[in-house]
Amino acid sequence: MTNLDPIQVFRTEAAELFEQIESGLLDLLHDLGNQDQIDAVFRGLHTLKGSGAMFGFEALAAFTHHCETAFDRVRKGEVPATAELVAAVLDAQDHMKSLVETPNGDHESAGEVLLAKLQAAVGESGTQPVAVAAPAPAPVETVSAGVAVWRLTFRLPMNSMINGTNPLGLIDELRALGECTVVADKSKVPELDDLVPTELYLGWTVTLTTDKPKSDIEDVFIFVMDDMEIQLTQVSTAQPKAEAVQPVVKSEIQPVKAAVEHKPAAAAASPAPADAKHNKPAENVRVPAERLDELMDRVGELVIAQSRLSQLAGSSADIMLRSVSEDVERLSGELRDTMMVLRMVPVGSLFTRFRRLVHDLARETGKSIELETEGETTEVDKTVIERLADPLVHLVRNSIDHGLEQPQDRLAAGKSETGKVILMARQSGGEVIITIKDDGRGINRERVCAKAEASGLIQPGAQLMDQELLQLIFQPGFSTAQQITNLSGRGVGMDVVKKTVEALRGVIDIRSEEGKGSEISLRIPLTLAIIDGLLVRVGTGCYVIPLSAVEECLELSIEDDLRSRGRSFISLRDSLVPFLRLRDMFRTGTQPDPYQKVVVISTGNERVGLVVDQIIGDHQTVIKAMSRLHHDVVTFSGATILGDGSVALILDVTNLVSIGQQQEAQMRIAG
Repeated sequence: MTNLDPIQVFRTEAAELFEQIESGLLDLLHDLGNQDQIDAVFRGLHTLKGSGAMFGFEALAAFTHHCETAFDRVRKGEVPATAELVAAVLDAQDHMKSLVETPNGDHESAGEVLLAKLQAAVGESGTQPVAVAAPAPAPVETVSAGVAVWRLTFRLPMNSMINGTNPLGLIDELRALGECTVVADKSKVPELDDLVPTELYLGWTVTLTTDKPKSDIEDVFIFVMDDMEIQLTQVSTAQPKAEAVQPVVKSEIQPVKAAVEHKPAAAAASPAPADAKHNKPAENVRVPAERLDELMDRVGELVIAQSRLSQLAGSSADIMLRSVSEDVERLSGELRDTMMVLRMVPVGSLFTRFRRLVHDLARETGKSIELETEGETTEVDKTVIERLADPLVHLVRNSIDHGLEQPQDRLAAGKSETGKVILMARQSGGEVIITIKDDGRGINRERVCAKAEASGLIQPGAQLMDQELLQLIFQPGFSTAQQITNLSGRGVGMDVVKKTVEALRGVIDIRSEEGKGSEISLRIPLTLAIIDGLLVRVGTGCYVIPLSAVEECLELSIEDDLRSRGRSFISLRDSLVPFLRLRDMFRTGTQPDPYQKVVVISTGNERVGLVVDQIIGDHQTVIKAMSRLHHDVVTFSGATILGDGSVALILDVTNLVSIGQQQEAQMRIAG
């Protein structure tokens, strides 16, 4: 038995609906006459209202009803879709989120203001008071025109109940349209012994007297219309009535039989629906993130145990033990790969959050902004996605506030009035590269240098390389803003970006050209859990180099080692590749092996060799975090446990190369 909280289930589903509604609204802004987008927003609001009422969120259902009504009028062509209406519903959606998170809070005054704004957007007077706190069942309006009598026969798909469709809710919506008589069709309900209580075999015949058009009746079934059996015919037209129509229901529904499977006794007479079960579409299962994390930990422990088994089998002459070890290694590798796929989510789920952010910032700053996204299907570990959200928010806000100019300034500079912000993602080996690019004014080097000197970050008159100067914007408290605003000026955001990216073992590259824009790239590992590594020995210690960074391995003889002293370059296919001696960097105090090896790695746009004593082989590396005592040791990104129980440190190749180059430069200066 599971102890799922139905309220939490609804909140999860509501979050998905909010994303769909917001996406539809932002798409609608680009084409206000797009009927498909209008229908999509209406369906999302309709589902949210119905689900909220079903789970007891009465205030949410009442408030959403007004947004749904506004879009229903747009859908029917009574009022046009406008940017003001989209903005009003976006603001209303934020209020809906509050009603979901804190249903018992005091939201009435805020709701009234938003509804007045919504009514103004659709051209209503807004003088009629609106009840937000608790919706009362709406009586059927007085009929002032002729009403029609409709006969409706429908049967829902067999799997409707298991998919969350409530047939009684559909009948209640029909009742709200007018005078209604309902008769249940029980002809396909089987004997009790043959019942399977997960499928629905009831049908209904409804006689409905209403002044509503046929489209309103069909809208009741808007979400299940494609899969159900339905017949709707107009029987007659009644005379006008001057009094309210009171809905009357005659129902023969049996509660026990409302969710049963039909297995006809006379199977030969009518074909059994067995084929439908075999042709069911693929189903998705919603799993709590904590369970995935726990499973990932178990897989990591299995990989470590498999490494120990492989080491024992390698030192044993028992053929059966080796055979079992190979099978376990293969299965653990497949399980690891499957687990990694389960944790991967498209980066598009992260990019969609910024459409609303850009929309709101454009309204706040008065700038015309266009957001473009590329590579949304690139997949990244879910943990990486979660931790990248805040840094990207700061980078996008920084691009809009500091980078993009006001429309009049862009026109004066010969640019288009609309500024452009581009979010891009692509995979490169074991990394994902996320780029934020704008076509704004770029970074003013002189202002950055002056601010750095005033803050004591650099000495007056110091000569810095361009990349070193640009990296100063990530220093704590650094900001070139002239004044503090709601968006920037306190020098906090970019510092947060740097700390978060470094915690993810990532690197920040920045390019900027004054007058043309800036481009900031974040190079982040695809996963933070298990990686393929190359196990090497330096002195008496073992280290792991991420295999995604390794290009090739070479042998370095004693003669070549002595010949390269003082210049640290090797010739590789008519090109010079610098290398670092890890034995010297780690101060092992040991003599080099007779035949050292050079592991050529790629870091960004350059290639560097790492000299090691021995290459042991590939290794499935379960990453363990470093302790707090080693927080400042940037040379290593983590540690792993080997098969014999010893610990091997995982090299952070980017920081390692940077530190090594600094040491080489200091040695040349000292020499």
